[in-house]
Amino acid sequence: MVHISSTKEVPVVGSVPQHIAIIMDGNGRWATKRFLPRVAGHAKGVDAVRVMVKACVKREVKYLTLFAFSSENWRRPAEEVSLLMRLFVTALEKEVVKMHANGIRLKVVGDLSRFDAQLQKTIHAAETLTESNQGLTVTICANYGGRWDIVQAFNRLKQELTPDNAITEEQLAPYLSMAYAPEPDLFIRTGGETRISNFLLWQLAYSELYFTDTFWPDFNAHALDDAIKSYQARERRFGRTSAQVLA
Repeated sequence: MVHISSTKEVPVVGSVPQHIAIIMDGNGRWATKRFLPRVAGHAKGVDAVRVMVKACVKREVKYLTLFAFSSENWRRPAEEVSLLMRLFVTALEKEVVKMHANGIRLKVVGDLSRFDAQLQKTIHAAETLTESNQGLTVTICANYGGRWDIVQAFNRLKQELTPDNAITEEQLAPYLSMAYAPEPDLFIRTGGETRISNFLLWQLAYSELYFTDTFWPDFNAHALDDAIKSYQARERRFGRTSAQVLA
C-alpha cells in the first residue's frame, strides 16, 4: 500500500499517533557526562530502543521510525563509526528473533551499499524473517539522509518517464524509501537539539514536532507519554481553519 501525501489529502487523525519518528540524540553526551567512553552511550541507547519498541506496542502505535545513523555520521571519528557498525550487527542478531516472535516487522532504509557485505546480509535476513508480520513496523534509518531519499526516488522514477513528462508529487511518492508507511504524526528529537537534521524531509511536512532535553538513553515510556500528551494538545489543521476542524 502506498500512502497519500498529507499535502494532497487530509489523513485520519487519532488520539494516539499511528506513526512516531525519533532522532535518538544524546548517546555520546550521556556517556561523557558519566566519564564513560562514547560507545557506552550508544550501547545504552540500544536498551532504550528496546524499551521504546515495547512502549509503542503497548500503546498500539503502528509505525516507529528511528534515525540510527545519518549519511553525515561518516564524518565522525573512524573508531566510533567502526564500533557503531559492530553494535548495529550485534543488536540485529540479538533482537530480530524476539521481534519476530512478537509479530514486529523490521525495515532498514537508507543507502546500504556503503555497509560491508556481512552487515548487508544481516539486514536482509532480518527483513526477510519479519516481512509478513502484522504488528508494529519498526524502521531503522541507517546511512540515511532526507535529501538522498528524494534524489534516489527521482532517479528511480526518471527511468520510467519520457522527456515530455512533468513529474508530480503523486508520481514521486511511491519511490520514496518509506512509501510503505503513512507520514509521521509525531516527530521526537531527544538530546536538546531543535533541528530536523536531514531526517525524513519529505515525510515530516505536516508532522507535529516535539523536542526534549532528555538524552536518548534516559528516554523511557513515561517520556514517550509526555510527548504523546503534547501531541494530543495540538490542533492538526492540514491547511484548514480551526472552524473546519471542529465542524
